[in-house]
Amino acid sequence: MGTQRNGFSKRETFILSVDVGTTSIRCHVYDKSASIRGSCSAKVSLLYPQPGWVEIEPDDLWKGFVTVVKGAVQDAGLQMCQMESLGISTQRATFMTWDRNTGKPFHNFITWQDLRAAELVRSWNRSCTMKTVHGVMKTLHFLTRQKRFLAASLVVFSTQHVSLRLVWALNNIPQLRQAVENGSCYFGTIDTWLLYKLTKGLVHATDYSNASATAIFDSYQMCWSGFICSLLSIPLSILPRVQNTSHKFGTCDPSIFGVPIPIMSVMADQQAAMFGECCFDIGDVKITMGTGTFMDINTGNKPHTSVAGLYPLVGWKIGADVVYLAEGNAAGTGAAIKWAQDLELFSDVMETEAIATSVEDSDGVYFVPSFSGLQAPLNDPKACASFMGLKPSTTKRHLVRAILESIVFRNKQLFEVMLRETRIPITKIRADGGVCTNNFIMQLTADLLGRKIERPSHFDMSCLGAAFVAGLGTGYWRSQEELKKLLTTDQHFLPRRSKADWDKGSPYRSVLQGWERALQRSMHWYSQP
Repeated sequence: MGTQRNGFSKRETFILSVDVGTTSIRCHVYDKSASIRGSCSAKVSLLYPQPGWVEIEPDDLWKGFVTVVKGAVQDAGLQMCQMESLGISTQRATFMTWDRNTGKPFHNFITWQDLRAAELVRSWNRSCTMKTVHGVMKTLHFLTRQKRFLAASLVVFSTQHVSLRLVWALNNIPQLRQAVENGSCYFGTIDTWLLYKLTKGLVHATDYSNASATAIFDSYQMCWSGFICSLLSIPLSILPRVQNTSHKFGTCDPSIFGVPIPIMSVMADQQAAMFGECCFDIGDVKITMGTGTFMDINTGNKPHTSVAGLYPLVGWKIGADVVYLAEGNAAGTGAAIKWAQDLELFSDVMETEAIATSVEDSDGVYFVPSFSGLQAPLNDPKACASFMGLKPSTTKRHLVRAILESIVFRNKQLFEVMLRETRIPITKIRADGGVCTNNFIMQLTADLLGRKIERPSHFDMSCLGAAFVAGLGTGYWRSQEELKKLLTTDQHFLPRRSKADWDKGSPYRSVLQGWERALQRSMHWYSQP
């Protein structure tokens, strides 16, 4: 999907799509063939007002959003009036509250990385209330066999969830509490704030994919969880209306871009990437390897209830059809590579593949990539990052190979728990994200998973997914089958031998066992404060 500038009629229309990520905002203009005609990006400035706090200034984000939309249309050499619709993809679980009448924020965006609610999370997870809730839900599940009660019996809070960060804000920001009492408070994730700004305050809404990632939404009942909100004293009145992912959310006020552009899709980034990869069928898997790894499987029209830490999400709701995903994530993927670069183990990320293949193995060195603890299936926030097995013969090359191998080993762990828990036959695997440009990681992942993995030509899948949904909503594209034909693949990575052969005779069998021992040594390293 390359950038083309010429050879189009002025009557031709296009789809605008914006992805608001953790570190950047990107806008692309797509044509009928899903080729990018113009692009623009801006940096997201993260603020760190106190240790562990991570914020975004709302007006900066808004200005960046407007700038990239105007810049992408200009880059394409097009007019705003040629933009048929707008799709929006955003990072998940980053939220803000504001005055519904004036639009004035009560605080900056509190991002998904923010740790200010860590003590609240610890105290709630250890509380008698949660023990009672788990016990009651287990009993209800035993009596009714309804999976939503089993899911509730396994709930634990996390700082990545909106829930307790919002409780912190309600408890610590006096003007917010006052606004709640006055009935003048709006809550929203980034998508909700953008909709409010784009429509000049007319729309207070989100979509099912974003709502399902907040941990205050019931994916079984498809509504805000009255139980969670009651438990945490979160007023339902401040929450936005939840709409279909494909929906006319409103129209951009003409004062912003000069013309009224219909807003036809709003999506959470990982779900948007899943849609962009055309993972429409049950058993389709997407692996996004960026700052962290997100592995998602399409579970069809039923949410998955996990005991190992997979998260049930609404993928998208289009018309009456709901598609659910089960997601596992591993923090510290791209972050581990960036850390190694900062340590000067290499100067250019593109060198890592050649460095890793310049040695036969990692010389018995193992790396545990747990800068932010270990997620599913181990779920240990107290694990430490570590190198193990260092010896006088160890070189930088061995260290680099061990880091890349650790990313693949976490992929294998997540994939195996996904297979074991969902029991859904895998139909295809698509990979995206910056780290998937590394052929060593991609080939070894294909080898250890024993599956073919497809790498797209175009990596900005969240933007593409939001564009696809917006285009389907206006009839720009007519069906998901048509979208599949537009998808391009850069390379297929085939396992070099069967999974059974790898499990039996591969030298990686003993390497994996050694790495799993290193994982165990790294767990529970940090004592509770």
